[in-house]
Amino acid sequence: MREIRAKTLLSRVPQPDQWFGLMYNMNLYRGCQHQCIYCDSRSECYRIDDFTDIQVKTNAIELLRRELASKRVKGTVGTGSMHDPYMPLEEKVGLTGRALAVLGEFRFPVHVLTKSDLVLRDLDALTRLARVHATVSFTVTSADDETAAKTEPGAPPPSSRFRAMRQLADAGVLTGVTMMPILPFIGDSVENVVDIVERASDAGASYVVPWFGMSLRDRQRAYYYEKLDGSFPGLRERYERRFGDQYYCSALNARELDRAFTDACAKRGIATSIPRYEPMRVEQSSLF
Repeated sequence: MREIRAKTLLSRVPQPDQWFGLMYNMNLYRGCQHQCIYCDSRSECYRIDDFTDIQVKTNAIELLRRELASKRVKGTVGTGSMHDPYMPLEEKVGLTGRALAVLGEFRFPVHVLTKSDLVLRDLDALTRLARVHATVSFTVTSADDETAAKTEPGAPPPSSRFRAMRQLADAGVLTGVTMMPILPFIGDSVENVVDIVERASDAGASYVVPWFGMSLRDRQRAYYYEKLDGSFPGLRERYERRFGDQYYCSALNARELDRAFTDACAKRGIATSIPRYEPMRVEQSSLF
């Protein structure tokens, strides 16, 4: 871990954001301790030379307060795109918790993307933010704890995420699952997809959003293949034969998975997109 000072904190998200409904993105850290083997953030374009070198933006809260005060348009602030905001270091440093408090002061909606039950530490702050709009999405790529331990070695198991989801839902915080990426030859079975939907439903999820495939490019591909060699012998060759140098790698049975997913969500009454923040409109009353 090392400390850095950032020049800016909030970045504008190109509109419309079809995945999460964000207007602004907030990265409080660089690098991530969860070390998921498929993470796209290792790619050369992000210019993070060592993804295990966690950089803490020590002036993040100061910047956030200043930048929120200058925003004329309120929109959802998202966190979790380039790191997990609740990786183990957060328990000590507390940037995410403090940022949520500031977002609450300015009454900005928030979307949190995480793989960690540490989010429950900030349940009170999220409950207050929910009066405006607060959504917590748990990434789940496999319902099986043993498989997840190989692909997401530094993250809490999916079972812990589902338990945390239940507590958030019971507290009135909108929560659900980002079922992405579904890794070819690892998580691309109908049984896994349906199991995730059913367990999410049992945990109080309002939505599940899927992506039946993954991305692979430059440094990320090299790292991923190295980890496959250790944990899933023989899979690297299957990837190389099927995908070559492709960036987007769809599951071979993506259509079958989509049908099973859609049917499972319909049976459980679960949305397949994340509910968006809708600002309150105050109608001007007539003079007469």
